[in-house]
Amino acid sequence: MNPEPQDPRLLALVEGVIRIADGDLSTRIPLSGPRDEVAAVIAGINLMADDLQAVYRELEERVESRTAMLREAQIELERMALTDPLTQLANRTALNRALSQELAEAEEGELPPALLVLDLDSFKGVNDRLGHSAGDDVLRITAKRLGEAVRDGDTVARLGGDEFAVMLPKSNVVQARGVAKRILRALAESIEIGDLRIVCGTSIGLRVAEPGQSVEQLVMEADTAMYAAKAEQRNAVKVFEPALLHARRLQGQMITELREAIRTDQLVLYYQPVVELASGRVEGAEALVRWNHPERGMLMPDKFIPLAEETGLIVDLGDWVLRTALRQLRTWLDTPGLVDDFSMRVNISPTELRSLELIERVRDALTDAGVDASKLVIELTESVAVNGSDLDRYSLSGLRHLGVQLEIDDFGTGYSSISYLRNLPVHVVKIDRSLIEGLGSDDGQRAFVAAVLQLIHACGMEAVAEGIETAEQAAELSRLGCASGQGYYFSRPVPPADFVRLLGAP
Repeated sequence: MNPEPQDPRLLALVEGVIRIADGDLSTRIPLSGPRDEVAAVIAGINLMADDLQAVYRELEERVESRTAMLREAQIELERMALTDPLTQLANRTALNRALSQELAEAEEGELPPALLVLDLDSFKGVNDRLGHSAGDDVLRITAKRLGEAVRDGDTVARLGGDEFAVMLPKSNVVQARGVAKRILRALAESIEIGDLRIVCGTSIGLRVAEPGQSVEQLVMEADTAMYAAKAEQRNAVKVFEPALLHARRLQGQMITELREAIRTDQLVLYYQPVVELASGRVEGAEALVRWNHPERGMLMPDKFIPLAEETGLIVDLGDWVLRTALRQLRTWLDTPGLVDDFSMRVNISPTELRSLELIERVRDALTDAGVDASKLVIELTESVAVNGSDLDRYSLSGLRHLGVQLEIDDFGTGYSSISYLRNLPVHVVKIDRSLIEGLGSDDGQRAFVAAVLQLIHACGMEAVAEGIETAEQAAELSRLGCASGQGYYFSRPVPPADFVRLLGAP
Protein backbone atom coordinates (compact mmCIF):
# COMPACT_ATOMS: atom_id res chain seq x y z
CA MET A 1 0.00 0.00 0.00
CA ASN A 2 1.59 3.31 -1.08
CA PRO A 3 1.73 6.17 1.56
CA GLU A 4 -0.18 9.34 0.84
CA PRO A 5 2.07 12.18 -0.37
CA GLN A 6 2.81 14.80 2.45
CA ASP A 7 1.41 18.31 2.00
CA PRO A 8 4.46 20.58 1.29
CA ARG A 9 2.74 23.38 3.18
CA LEU A 10 3.14 21.41 6.42
CA LEU A 11 6.89 21.25 5.92
CA ALA A 12 6.98 25.02 5.24
CA LEU A 13 4.83 25.58 8.30
CA VAL A 14 7.15 23.61 10.57
CA GLU A 15 10.27 25.32 9.19
CA GLY A 16 8.63 28.76 9.57
CA VAL A 17 7.62 28.12 13.17
CA ILE A 18 11.17 27.00 13.99
CA ARG A 19 12.70 30.17 12.51
CA ILE A 20 10.23 32.40 14.33
CA ALA A 21 10.93 30.57 17.59
CA ASP A 22 14.67 31.16 17.03
CA GLY A 23 14.01 34.91 16.91
CA ASP A 24 13.74 35.56 13.18
CA LEU A 25 10.58 37.60 13.39
CA SER A 26 10.85 38.65 9.76
CA THR A 27 9.96 35.11 8.70
CA ARG A 28 6.64 34.70 6.89
CA ILE A 29 5.26 31.31 5.73
CA PRO A 30 4.10 31.31 2.07
CA LEU A 31 0.32 31.04 1.82
CA SER A 32 -0.77 28.89 -1.13
CA GLY A 33 -3.07 26.05 -1.99
CA PRO A 34 -6.59 25.52 -0.85
CA ARG A 35 -8.19 27.52 1.94
CA ASP A 36 -8.32 24.76 4.48
CA GLU A 37 -7.19 24.24 8.07
CA VAL A 38 -3.50 24.30 7.10
CA ALA A 39 -3.96 27.63 5.33
CA ALA A 40 -5.74 29.00 8.39
CA VAL A 41 -2.87 27.94 10.67
CA ILE A 42 -0.30 29.50 8.31
CA ALA A 43 -2.28 32.75 8.23
CA GLY A 44 -2.49 32.76 12.05
CA ILE A 45 1.25 32.13 12.41
CA ASN A 46 2.03 34.98 10.01
CA LEU A 47 -0.28 37.36 11.93
CA MET A 48 1.39 36.35 15.18
CA ALA A 49 4.81 37.04 13.62
CA ASP A 50 3.58 40.49 12.54
CA ASP A 51 2.43 41.24 16.09
CA LEU A 52 5.63 39.92 17.64
CA GLN A 53 7.76 41.96 15.24
CA ALA A 54 5.80 45.14 16.05
CA VAL A 55 6.08 44.49 19.80
CA TYR A 56 9.80 43.77 19.51
CA ARG A 57 10.38 46.90 17.42
CA GLU A 58 8.56 49.01 20.03
CA LEU A 59 10.56 47.33 22.80
CA GLU A 60 13.83 48.10 20.99
CA GLU A 61 12.81 51.73 20.59
CA ARG A 62 11.96 51.96 24.30
CA VAL A 63 15.24 50.35 25.30
CA GLU A 64 17.15 52.68 22.99
CA SER A 65 15.29 55.70 24.40
CA ARG A 66 15.84 54.63 28.01
CA THR A 67 19.50 53.91 27.28
CA ALA A 68 19.89 57.40 25.81
CA MET A 69 18.18 58.91 28.86
CA LEU A 70 20.43 56.95 31.21
CA ARG A 71 23.48 58.04 29.23
CA GLU A 72 22.40 61.68 29.44
CA ALA A 73 21.72 61.33 33.18
CA GLN A 74 25.13 59.79 33.69
CA ILE A 75 26.77 62.61 31.75
CA GLU A 76 24.86 65.16 33.86
CA LEU A 77 25.84 63.42 37.09
CA GLU A 78 29.47 63.39 36.00
CA ARG A 79 29.21 67.07 35.10
CA MET A 80 27.67 67.86 38.48
CA ALA A 81 30.36 65.83 40.25
CA LEU A 82 33.00 67.99 38.54
CA THR A 83 31.23 71.37 38.85
CA ASP A 84 31.03 73.85 41.70
CA PRO A 85 27.28 74.39 42.24
CA LEU A 86 27.54 78.06 43.22
CA THR A 87 29.78 79.40 40.45
CA GLN A 88 29.42 76.64 37.81
CA LEU A 89 33.22 76.53 37.57
CA ALA A 90 35.19 73.32 37.72
CA ASN A 91 35.61 72.00 41.25
CA ARG A 92 38.68 70.60 42.99
CA THR A 93 38.10 67.09 41.58
CA ALA A 94 37.91 68.41 38.02
CA LEU A 95 41.04 70.51 38.53
CA ASN A 96 42.96 67.50 39.86
CA ARG A 97 41.93 65.44 36.82
CA ALA A 98 43.07 68.17 34.44
CA LEU A 99 46.36 68.55 36.31
CA SER A 100 46.94 64.78 36.27
CA GLN A 101 46.48 64.72 32.50
CA GLU A 102 48.83 67.67 31.96
CA LEU A 103 51.48 66.23 34.28
CA ALA A 104 51.31 62.90 32.43
CA GLU A 105 51.82 64.68 29.10
CA ALA A 106 54.70 66.67 30.57
CA GLU A 107 56.39 63.37 31.49
CA GLU A 108 56.22 62.47 27.80
CA GLY A 109 58.04 65.63 26.73
CA GLU A 110 55.31 68.28 26.55
CA LEU A 111 55.62 71.64 28.29
CA PRO A 112 54.49 71.47 31.95
CA PRO A 113 51.33 73.13 33.27
CA ALA A 114 51.35 76.22 35.47
CA LEU A 115 48.98 76.64 38.38
CA LEU A 116 47.63 79.85 39.88
CA VAL A 117 45.97 79.67 43.30
CA LEU A 118 44.21 82.80 44.54
CA ASP A 119 41.75 83.99 47.12
CA LEU A 120 39.98 87.27 47.73
CA ASP A 121 41.75 89.63 50.10
CA SER A 122 38.69 91.14 51.81
CA PHE A 123 36.02 88.50 51.36
CA LYS A 124 35.68 87.67 55.05
CA GLY A 125 34.72 91.28 55.71
CA VAL A 126 32.00 91.05 53.04
CA ASN A 127 30.42 88.06 54.78
CA ASP A 128 30.77 89.69 58.20
CA ARG A 129 29.27 93.01 57.12
CA LEU A 130 26.73 92.07 54.47
CA GLY A 131 25.87 88.44 55.09
CA HIS A 132 26.39 85.23 53.14
CA SER A 133 23.90 86.02 50.38
CA ALA A 134 25.95 89.06 49.37
CA GLY A 135 29.08 86.92 49.72
CA ASP A 136 27.64 84.39 47.25
CA ASP A 137 26.95 87.22 44.79
CA VAL A 138 30.57 88.35 45.07
CA LEU A 139 31.81 84.80 44.41
CA ARG A 140 29.62 84.41 41.32
CA ILE A 141 30.77 87.74 39.88
CA THR A 142 34.39 86.86 40.66
CA ALA A 143 33.99 83.53 38.85
CA LYS A 144 32.61 85.29 35.78
CA ARG A 145 35.49 87.79 35.72
CA LEU A 146 38.03 84.99 36.12
CA GLY A 147 36.58 83.19 33.13
CA GLU A 148 36.87 86.36 31.05
CA ALA A 149 40.47 87.03 32.13
CA VAL A 150 41.99 83.64 31.24
CA ARG A 151 42.82 82.11 27.86
CA ASP A 152 40.90 79.53 25.88
CA GLY A 153 41.92 76.13 27.15
CA ASP A 154 42.75 77.29 30.68
CA THR A 155 40.83 75.57 33.50
CA VAL A 156 39.24 77.82 36.13
CA ALA A 157 38.15 76.09 39.34
CA ARG A 158 36.71 77.04 42.69
CA LEU A 159 38.49 75.13 45.44
CA GLY A 160 36.13 76.20 48.22
CA GLY A 161 35.20 79.35 50.14
CA ASP A 162 36.79 82.30 48.35
CA GLU A 163 39.72 80.25 47.01
CA PHE A 164 40.06 79.71 43.26
CA ALA A 165 42.63 78.13 40.95
CA VAL A 166 43.58 78.48 37.29
CA MET A 167 45.43 75.71 35.45
CA LEU A 168 47.36 76.86 32.39
CA PRO A 169 48.30 73.88 30.19
CA LYS A 170 51.75 73.72 28.55
CA SER A 171 52.88 77.03 29.99
CA ASN A 172 55.84 78.87 31.51
CA VAL A 173 56.42 81.58 34.13
CA VAL A 174 56.17 84.48 31.67
CA GLN A 175 52.86 83.31 30.23
CA ALA A 176 51.46 82.51 33.67
CA ARG A 177 52.47 85.94 34.99
CA GLY A 178 50.64 87.56 32.11
CA VAL A 179 47.42 85.72 32.94
CA ALA A 180 47.87 86.47 36.64
CA LYS A 181 48.21 90.20 35.96
CA ARG A 182 45.04 90.18 33.87
CA ILE A 183 43.27 88.48 36.77
CA LEU A 184 44.57 91.12 39.21
CA ARG A 185 43.20 93.88 37.00
CA ALA A 186 39.85 92.15 36.57
CA LEU A 187 39.35 91.51 40.27
CA ALA A 188 40.54 94.99 41.28
CA GLU A 189 37.38 96.47 39.74
CA SER A 190 34.59 97.22 42.18
CA ILE A 191 31.55 94.96 42.51
CA GLU A 192 28.10 96.45 43.00
CA ILE A 193 25.95 94.69 45.61
CA GLY A 194 22.72 96.61 45.97
CA ASP A 195 23.67 100.20 46.72
CA LEU A 196 27.19 99.27 47.79
CA ARG A 197 30.40 99.10 45.78
CA ILE A 198 32.84 96.49 47.04
CA VAL A 199 36.49 96.00 46.08
CA CYS A 200 37.97 92.72 47.25
CA GLY A 201 41.19 92.35 45.26
CA THR A 202 43.14 89.13 45.30
CA SER A 203 46.49 87.54 46.14
CA ILE A 204 47.88 85.00 43.68
CA GLY A 205 50.42 82.21 44.10
CA LEU A 206 52.09 80.87 40.95
CA ARG A 207 53.83 77.53 40.48
CA VAL A 208 55.07 75.98 37.23
CA ALA A 209 55.18 72.20 37.54
CA GLU A 210 58.51 70.40 37.65
CA PRO A 211 59.28 66.83 36.51
CA GLY A 212 58.06 64.19 38.90
CA GLN A 213 55.70 66.44 40.83
CA SER A 214 52.38 65.07 41.99
CA VAL A 215 49.12 66.98 41.80
CA GLU A 216 49.12 67.35 45.59
CA GLN A 217 52.64 68.83 45.63
CA LEU A 218 51.84 71.27 42.83
CA VAL A 219 48.66 72.53 44.51
CA MET A 220 50.34 72.78 47.92
CA GLU A 221 53.26 74.82 46.56
CA ALA A 222 51.01 77.18 44.59
CA ASP A 223 48.89 77.58 47.73
CA THR A 224 52.03 78.32 49.77
CA ALA A 225 53.01 81.04 47.29
CA MET A 226 49.52 82.52 47.54
CA TYR A 227 49.75 82.83 51.33
CA ALA A 228 53.14 84.48 50.93
CA ALA A 229 51.63 87.00 48.50
CA LYS A 230 48.85 87.73 50.97
CA ALA A 231 51.31 88.19 53.85
CA GLU A 232 53.75 90.43 51.99
CA GLN A 233 51.54 92.61 49.83
CA ARG A 234 47.92 92.11 49.00
CA ASN A 235 46.74 92.32 45.40
CA ALA A 236 50.03 90.80 44.26
CA VAL A 237 51.49 87.74 42.50
CA LYS A 238 54.08 85.56 44.23
CA VAL A 239 56.07 82.89 42.39
CA PHE A 240 56.82 79.81 44.46
CA GLU A 241 60.29 79.51 45.99
CA PRO A 242 61.52 76.57 48.08
CA ALA A 243 62.19 78.94 51.00
CA LEU A 244 58.45 79.55 51.25
CA LEU A 245 57.94 75.97 52.40
CA HIS A 246 60.05 76.71 55.46
CA ALA A 247 57.83 79.67 56.31
CA ARG A 248 54.74 77.49 55.83
CA ARG A 249 56.16 74.86 58.14
CA LEU A 250 56.89 77.53 60.74
CA GLN A 251 53.28 78.66 60.55
CA GLY A 252 52.11 75.10 61.03
CA GLN A 253 54.44 74.78 63.99
CA MET A 254 53.10 78.02 65.44
CA ILE A 255 49.54 76.71 65.19
CA THR A 256 50.56 73.66 67.19
CA GLU A 257 52.39 75.82 69.71
CA LEU A 258 49.43 78.18 70.08
CA ARG A 259 47.11 75.27 70.80
CA GLU A 260 49.58 74.12 73.45
CA ALA A 261 49.91 77.67 74.80
CA ILE A 262 46.18 77.86 75.43
CA ARG A 263 46.23 74.48 77.17
CA THR A 264 49.27 75.17 79.37
CA ASP A 265 48.60 78.81 80.31
CA GLN A 266 51.47 80.37 78.36
CA LEU A 267 49.09 83.21 77.62
CA VAL A 268 48.96 86.18 79.93
CA LEU A 269 46.63 89.14 80.25
CA TYR A 270 47.68 92.75 80.47
CA TYR A 271 45.18 95.38 81.55
CA GLN A 272 44.75 98.96 80.37
CA PRO A 273 42.77 101.25 82.67
CA VAL A 274 39.57 102.95 81.59
CA VAL A 275 39.47 106.32 83.34
CA GLU A 276 36.63 108.66 84.26
CA LEU A 277 37.83 111.85 82.55
CA ALA A 278 36.24 114.31 84.95
CA SER A 279 37.73 112.83 88.13
CA GLY A 280 40.68 110.76 86.90
CA ARG A 281 39.53 107.67 88.82
CA VAL A 282 40.01 104.24 87.27
CA GLU A 283 36.54 102.83 86.60
CA GLY A 284 37.45 99.73 84.65
CA ALA A 285 40.01 97.77 82.67
CA GLU A 286 40.35 96.31 79.21
CA ALA A 287 41.89 92.82 79.09
CA LEU A 288 44.53 92.45 76.36
CA VAL A 289 46.15 89.08 75.69
CA ARG A 290 49.86 88.42 75.23
CA TRP A 291 51.70 85.18 74.49
CA ASN A 292 54.70 84.49 76.71
CA HIS A 293 56.39 82.20 74.21
CA PRO A 294 59.08 79.98 75.81
CA GLU A 295 61.54 80.71 72.99
CA ARG A 296 60.43 83.94 71.30
CA GLY A 297 59.54 85.91 74.39
CA MET A 298 56.46 88.08 74.80
CA LEU A 299 54.42 88.13 71.56
CA MET A 300 51.88 90.86 70.87
CA PRO A 301 48.35 89.97 69.65
CA ASP A 302 49.01 90.87 66.02
CA LYS A 303 51.51 87.98 65.91
CA PHE A 304 49.00 85.27 66.76
CA ILE A 305 45.39 86.54 66.82
CA PRO A 306 45.03 86.44 62.99
CA LEU A 307 46.38 82.88 63.06
CA ALA A 308 43.88 81.96 65.76
CA GLU A 309 41.07 83.46 63.67
CA GLU A 310 42.18 81.58 60.58
CA THR A 311 42.39 78.20 62.31
CA GLY A 312 39.34 78.48 64.58
CA LEU A 313 41.50 78.50 67.73
CA ILE A 314 40.08 81.93 68.49
CA VAL A 315 37.09 80.31 70.23
CA ASP A 316 39.30 78.46 72.74
CA LEU A 317 41.60 81.45 73.09
CA GLY A 318 38.63 83.79 73.67
CA ASP A 319 37.22 81.46 76.31
CA TRP A 320 40.57 81.49 78.13
CA VAL A 321 40.71 85.30 78.01
CA LEU A 322 37.14 85.64 79.29
CA ARG A 323 37.59 83.26 82.22
CA THR A 324 41.01 84.65 83.20
CA ALA A 325 39.81 88.25 83.04
CA LEU A 326 36.74 87.50 85.16
CA ARG A 327 38.81 85.69 87.79
CA GLN A 328 41.09 88.71 87.95
CA LEU A 329 38.09 91.00 88.20
CA ARG A 330 36.79 88.96 91.13
CA THR A 331 40.13 89.44 92.88
CA TRP A 332 40.04 93.19 92.35
CA LEU A 333 36.41 93.48 93.42
CA ASP A 334 37.44 91.91 96.70
CA THR A 335 40.13 94.59 97.12
CA PRO A 336 39.19 97.26 99.68
CA GLY A 337 38.61 100.71 98.25
CA LEU A 338 37.75 99.68 94.69
CA VAL A 339 34.91 101.66 93.12
CA ASP A 340 31.58 99.83 93.09
CA ASP A 341 31.00 100.28 89.35
CA PHE A 342 34.39 98.88 88.29
CA SER A 343 33.99 96.78 85.12
CA MET A 344 36.05 94.49 82.88
CA ARG A 345 36.15 94.87 79.11
CA VAL A 346 36.78 91.78 76.98
CA ASN A 347 36.97 91.70 73.18
CA ILE A 348 35.21 88.96 71.24
CA SER A 349 35.75 88.10 67.58
CA PRO A 350 33.10 87.58 64.88
CA THR A 351 33.88 83.86 65.00
CA GLU A 352 33.11 83.72 68.72
CA LEU A 353 29.92 85.69 68.23
CA ARG A 354 28.68 83.06 65.77
CA SER A 355 29.33 80.23 68.19
CA LEU A 356 26.08 78.66 69.40
CA GLU A 357 27.74 78.06 72.76
CA LEU A 358 28.76 81.70 73.34
CA ILE A 359 25.92 82.68 75.66
CA GLU A 360 26.32 79.51 77.72
CA ARG A 361 30.09 80.00 77.93
CA VAL A 362 29.69 83.60 79.14
CA ARG A 363 27.08 82.56 81.71
CA ASP A 364 29.31 79.75 83.01
CA ALA A 365 32.36 82.02 83.20
CA LEU A 366 30.45 84.63 85.17
CA THR A 367 29.08 81.97 87.55
CA ASP A 368 32.46 80.30 88.06
CA ALA A 369 34.12 83.64 88.84
CA GLY A 370 31.27 84.84 91.03
CA VAL A 371 30.95 88.07 89.05
CA ASP A 372 27.69 89.89 88.30
CA ALA A 373 26.96 90.16 84.58
CA SER A 374 26.71 93.96 84.79
CA LYS A 375 30.43 94.09 85.59
CA LEU A 376 31.34 92.58 82.21
CA VAL A 377 31.59 94.73 79.07
CA ILE A 378 31.95 92.80 75.82
CA GLU A 379 33.54 94.76 73.00
CA LEU A 380 32.74 93.97 69.38
CA THR A 381 33.57 95.68 66.12
CA GLU A 382 31.20 98.20 64.58
CA SER A 383 30.79 96.17 61.37
CA VAL A 384 29.64 93.07 63.30
CA ALA A 385 27.17 95.07 65.38
CA VAL A 386 25.63 96.74 62.33
CA ASN A 387 25.81 94.10 59.61
CA GLY A 388 25.87 90.85 61.55
CA SER A 389 23.92 87.75 60.60
CA ASP A 390 20.79 86.42 62.33
CA LEU A 391 23.05 84.28 64.53
CA ASP A 392 25.08 87.38 65.48
CA ARG A 393 21.90 89.20 66.45
CA TYR A 394 20.72 86.18 68.43
CA SER A 395 24.01 86.16 70.35
CA LEU A 396 23.85 89.90 71.06
CA SER A 397 20.27 89.60 72.26
CA GLY A 398 21.20 86.68 74.50
CA LEU A 399 24.13 88.57 75.99
CA ARG A 400 21.89 91.54 76.75
CA HIS A 401 19.40 89.27 78.50
CA LEU A 402 22.25 87.98 80.65
CA GLY A 403 22.81 91.55 81.81
CA VAL A 404 26.18 91.92 80.08
CA GLN A 405 27.03 95.38 78.71
CA LEU A 406 27.86 95.62 75.00
CA GLU A 407 30.30 98.12 73.54
CA ILE A 408 31.15 99.01 69.94
CA ASP A 409 34.91 99.07 69.49
CA ASP A 410 36.76 101.29 67.00
CA PHE A 411 33.68 103.36 66.17
CA GLY A 412 34.35 105.47 63.09
CA THR A 413 36.45 102.92 61.20
CA GLY A 414 33.65 100.64 59.97
CA TYR A 415 31.52 100.76 56.86
CA SER A 416 28.18 101.42 58.46
CA SER A 417 26.00 104.45 58.12
CA ILE A 418 25.77 106.28 61.44
CA SER A 419 21.99 106.35 60.97
CA TYR A 420 22.00 102.77 62.21
CA LEU A 421 23.57 103.75 65.52
CA ARG A 422 20.32 104.30 67.40
CA ASN A 423 19.13 100.79 66.46
CA LEU A 424 22.21 98.95 67.69
CA PRO A 425 21.80 96.64 70.71
CA VAL A 426 24.72 98.22 72.58
CA HIS A 427 25.28 100.39 75.65
CA VAL A 428 28.66 102.03 75.02
CA VAL A 429 30.49 103.36 71.96
CA LYS A 430 34.28 103.50 71.93
CA ILE A 431 35.52 106.31 69.68
CA ASP A 432 38.49 105.23 67.58
CA ARG A 433 41.83 106.90 68.16
CA SER A 434 41.86 108.20 64.58
CA LEU A 435 38.95 110.53 65.39
CA ILE A 436 40.70 112.32 68.25
CA GLU A 437 44.07 112.92 66.58
CA GLY A 438 44.67 116.65 66.50
CA LEU A 439 42.09 117.28 69.19
CA GLY A 440 43.21 120.27 71.25
CA SER A 441 45.02 121.92 68.35
CA ASP A 442 42.60 121.58 65.43
CA ASP A 443 39.28 123.48 65.72
CA GLY A 444 37.78 121.52 62.84
CA GLN A 445 38.55 118.24 64.55
CA ARG A 446 37.06 119.56 67.78
CA ALA A 447 33.76 120.35 66.03
CA PHE A 448 33.71 116.94 64.40
CA VAL A 449 34.30 115.06 67.68
CA ALA A 450 31.64 117.21 69.37
CA ALA A 451 29.14 116.17 66.68
CA VAL A 452 30.01 112.50 67.08
CA LEU A 453 29.57 112.71 70.85
CA GLN A 454 26.21 114.47 70.45
CA LEU A 455 25.07 111.69 68.13
CA ILE A 456 26.13 108.99 70.61
CA HIS A 457 24.40 110.73 73.51
CA ALA A 458 21.25 111.31 71.44
CA CYS A 459 21.06 107.56 70.93
CA GLY A 460 21.10 107.05 74.70
CA MET A 461 24.61 105.60 74.77
CA GLU A 462 27.76 106.38 76.67
CA ALA A 463 31.04 107.29 74.96
CA VAL A 464 34.58 106.10 75.68
CA ALA A 465 37.55 107.52 73.79
CA GLU A 466 40.59 105.35 73.09
CA GLY A 467 44.10 106.37 72.12
CA ILE A 468 44.32 109.41 74.43
CA GLU A 469 47.98 110.43 74.43
CA THR A 470 48.03 113.95 75.85
CA ALA A 471 46.56 115.94 78.71
CA GLU A 472 45.09 118.35 76.15
CA GLN A 473 43.14 115.56 74.46
CA ALA A 474 41.83 114.28 77.80
CA ALA A 475 40.76 117.76 78.93
CA GLU A 476 39.11 118.59 75.60
CA LEU A 477 37.18 115.33 75.53
CA SER A 478 35.94 115.96 79.07
CA ARG A 479 34.78 119.46 78.11
CA LEU A 480 32.94 118.01 75.11
CA GLY A 481 31.03 115.58 77.34
CA CYS A 482 32.97 112.35 76.83
CA ALA A 483 32.68 110.51 80.13
CA SER A 484 35.55 108.02 79.91
CA GLY A 485 38.78 107.32 78.07
CA GLN A 486 41.87 105.19 77.86
CA GLY A 487 45.27 105.54 76.26
CA TYR A 488 48.98 105.88 76.88
CA TYR A 489 48.43 109.23 78.61
CA PHE A 490 46.93 107.30 81.52
CA SER A 491 48.83 104.04 81.18
CA ARG A 492 50.02 101.44 78.75
CA PRO A 493 48.60 97.92 79.23
CA VAL A 494 50.30 96.48 82.32
CA PRO A 495 50.41 93.16 84.22
CA PRO A 496 47.92 92.64 87.08
CA ALA A 497 50.44 93.53 89.82
CA ASP A 498 51.17 96.91 88.21
CA PHE A 499 47.49 97.56 87.61
CA VAL A 500 46.81 97.27 91.35
CA ARG A 501 49.10 100.26 91.87
CA LEU A 502 47.04 102.25 89.36
CA LEU A 503 44.00 101.49 91.48
CA GLY A 504 45.75 102.92 94.51
CA ALA A 505 45.03 99.74 96.42
CA PRO A 506 47.35 98.75 99.29
